Amino acid sequence: MKRVSEVHAYVYILDELVNKKEWGRERIFTQQECRKIEAIKEALGLLTPENVVKVKEDVFYIIEAKNERKKINVALKEARNDYADKINKIGKVNALFISGIAGNYEEGFISKSQFFRGGKWETITENDVELTGLLSKKQINKILKENNPHIKEVEISDEEVLKAAEKINGILHEGGINKDYRARVMSALLLVLIQGSELNLDEAPSVLIQSINSRIDVLLKKHKKSDFARFIKLDLPSSEDNHIKFKNGLVLTIQELLGLNIRSAMRSGKDVLGNFYEVFLKYGNGAKEIGIVLTPRHITKFAAEASDIQANDLVLDPTCGTGGFLVAAFDEVQRKTKGDNFEEFKKYGLFGIEQQDPIVALALVNMIFRGDGKNNIIEGDCFAKWLNTTTKESVQTAEYLFEEKDGRIPPITKVLMNPPFPKKKTDYKEYLFIEHALKQMQEGGLLFSVLPYSCMVKGGAYLSWRERLLKENTLLSVITFPEDLFYPVGVHTVGVFIKKGISHPKDQNVMWIRSLNDGRLKSKGKRLPNKKASNDLEKIKDDLKHFIINQSTKIKNIEEFQKACPIDFEDEILELIPENYLDEKIPSMEEIQRRTEQTIRDYVAYLIKSNMEDIYE
Repeated sequence: MKRVSEVHAYVYILDELVNKKEWGRERIFTQQECRKIEAIKEALGLLTPENVVKVKEDVFYIIEAKNERKKINVALKEARNDYADKINKIGKVNALFISGIAGNYEEGFISKSQFFRGGKWETITENDVELTGLLSKKQINKILKENNPHIKEVEISDEEVLKAAEKINGILHEGGINKDYRARVMSALLLVLIQGSELNLDEAPSVLIQSINSRIDVLLKKHKKSDFARFIKLDLPSSEDNHIKFKNGLVLTIQELLGLNIRSAMRSGKDVLGNFYEVFLKYGNGAKEIGIVLTPRHITKFAAEASDIQANDLVLDPTCGTGGFLVAAFDEVQRKTKGDNFEEFKKYGLFGIEQQDPIVALALVNMIFRGDGKNNIIEGDCFAKWLNTTTKESVQTAEYLFEEKDGRIPPITKVLMNPPFPKKKTDYKEYLFIEHALKQMQEGGLLFSVLPYSCMVKGGAYLSWRERLLKENTLLSVITFPEDLFYPVGVHTVGVFIKKGISHPKDQNVMWIRSLNDGRLKSKGKRLPNKKASNDLEKIKDDLKHFIINQSTKIKNIEEFQKACPIDFEDEILELIPENYLDEKIPSMEEIQRRTEQTIRDYVAYLIKSNMEDIYE
């Protein structure tokens, strides 16, 4: 490789520290600038590291850089021996944190970090994985608070995920990688990164691709998922002129993921990968290109919690997409259950079907990152798949059949789903997915589905479906979601909870909820969590969970928000929406006055417009 200056690293370090790691520029001293700090000037004399970060008045973070990735250990050693140890020796301030960073914009960057505790330097890990990016303000504060370099669960904010996702989309665009191919590229790179060993990013494009693909083969074979390799393996562009461009896109993407400490993040209890996929595909337009309507992760989590998923449940998502509902079910059980019961659930409790190849790859990677590569996610048309009760290793589970057979015993106890919304007349209607899912369920099983609002109010075939649904099953709850829940996709949705196989009693209450606030706000073309936004889903979650178990549960009647009451079977069009059942608020005198004034203004405007039209006639 040609000689590369360390200037690349200087630019990269400053960008990372300021834009991603939340260090203010005033806290960062570059080379000679650190001589402004008297204690450091005294300790180092004319020597200066690449960067010094002022953590506190007496605590500092030292960073040393090298121009090639292979020199990472040299960079870390110099940060420790040449700078931090000398600063600590004079005892006026403490250099407790060091990072070595090595690389350039051609082969990417890698970082290693250590913490000084009890007279020894210790490698910093998060969720038992060595960090690969520079240290953030949150990570350092947690280490100092606990006096421990082995930290857990440092949250990656939505802003960090958004920045990384947007940057990676830009990188892949510059690399000439089409939107509909980016999901595959991301799946491949994440699978390679989970293995821990470093790729040689300085290899020729064809060698690098071969190395990536061989690692994918090894990992999928380990998880007994070799048949998925064809959905994930990468191919170089047909034109050799674009090989270097393609390779650079891969290298810089790996760099961004390592900077995000994606390896440690994937071991956290939060669905970081699902959140990353959602943002990466949603705001990079990749989702639209490959036909995904991504279910927001706070909705999948809400559904799993309200459905009270347990270790003995068999959970199905017949249109699993990137695996969001399956991950939510996995996390819900992991939160409640440890030991053998959880291990059995990982092996035998999760079932997912997805028709689109690149999306299957995303779901697979999502679950492998959670420590489960043996789940029952399969590729194909859910209408051509049937589930039957079986036993494996003395555990009751399910098996896929490719046709419905006499004597089949439906095994599924819980369904979580968001069926594809039809874009043209020839597409399957949403309710057909629900009907097919119900056929896979045990009597008394619980189904949750996201549906377009229109499904619950339209006539014709939709009315016939609603009548059929109530004749054969019990409707437990309907929730109106915020109109912009799927922003930037414009579709108004509801969530429905259905009990399988028991005809809806006419006098039984349904819990009607109008949840127009979910803790998110739109800003600059994005819809992200905001502390200023109220969250109706959190308010109703516990009551809803109790009501699903026992429909006699008393629910407080709150006007225009929630109510438990029976279905009006006298309604000829059978509109099953909360707005039909919730009580209206009694307007205050101020509201009456405001509405009256508005009505008068509208009427005056109408008269003026009518008079002007008469004049011109």
